[in-house]
Amino acid sequence: MSTKAEKSLDLSRLDPVWVQVRAGAEELVKREPLMASLAHAVVLHHHSFEDALGYRIAQKLTSPEMSELLLREIAAEAFSESNEIVDAARADVVAVFDRDPACHSYLQPILYFKGFQALQSYRIAHNLWKRGRKDLAYFIQMRTSEVFGVDIHPGAQIGRGVMIDHAHSIVIGETAVVGDDVSMLHSVTLGGTGKEDGDRHPKIGRGVLLGAGAAVLGNITIGECSRVASGSVVLEDVPPCKTVAGVPARIVGGAGCSHPSHSMDHRLG
Repeated sequence: MSTKAEKSLDLSRLDPVWVQVRAGAEELVKREPLMASLAHAVVLHHHSFEDALGYRIAQKLTSPEMSELLLREIAAEAFSESNEIVDAARADVVAVFDRDPACHSYLQPILYFKGFQALQSYRIAHNLWKRGRKDLAYFIQMRTSEVFGVDIHPGAQIGRGVMIDHAHSIVIGETAVVGDDVSMLHSVTLGGTGKEDGDRHPKIGRGVLLGAGAAVLGNITIGECSRVASGSVVLEDVPPCKTVAGVPARIVGGAGCSHPSHSMDHRLG
């Protein structure tokens, strides 16, 4: 019978993101011995990416109201109930590494980057929401907002390979939809326009780039691979592959490239 270590090695061969995360943790131990205890606690003591991620999220969200151990159990249950959550988290790690010039390893988003951590906390809350455990989902939302300054309603739908850079003051409403491969910077709002009920929040297409301070308001659509310039207020639909800017936002040109969320180019010229 295989030992636990052998099983872990077999799993790691099937999970290249986990291999890279562990390699980053081992390098951190060598490079900065004072960080060794953190590297071991968050990564090297665990046998899978989801175990390490659940541990880190529980560490960050714990409070006198809910213990770290209970939060780890909630995360583990969500991960076991839906493989999509963990697959999305892996894609998010890769997105941050590929798009953020300040990220130099797959380990860094897990240890340090609150945009990544807040997004994974949301993913757990969204799983709870879909299973009808709405009070617990609201609790995770509350703690995510308190800890990270990111307020994502657990009913929102967010795709995979998403990067939230800096992440301060992000607001995403209940009926918002964010497609795969979207990038957004701090102070982005995906909100409503008043007290209307029902489907009232934006739908952000695949590959969209949302600049810092952009507000997209109402049940409108931002077409695939478009760009919303920093500080813009978008109140109307945006076609695919366009750049919008201003208050209120208007089309000012094409998107500038085929994948603006990957290029992270915010220049309008």
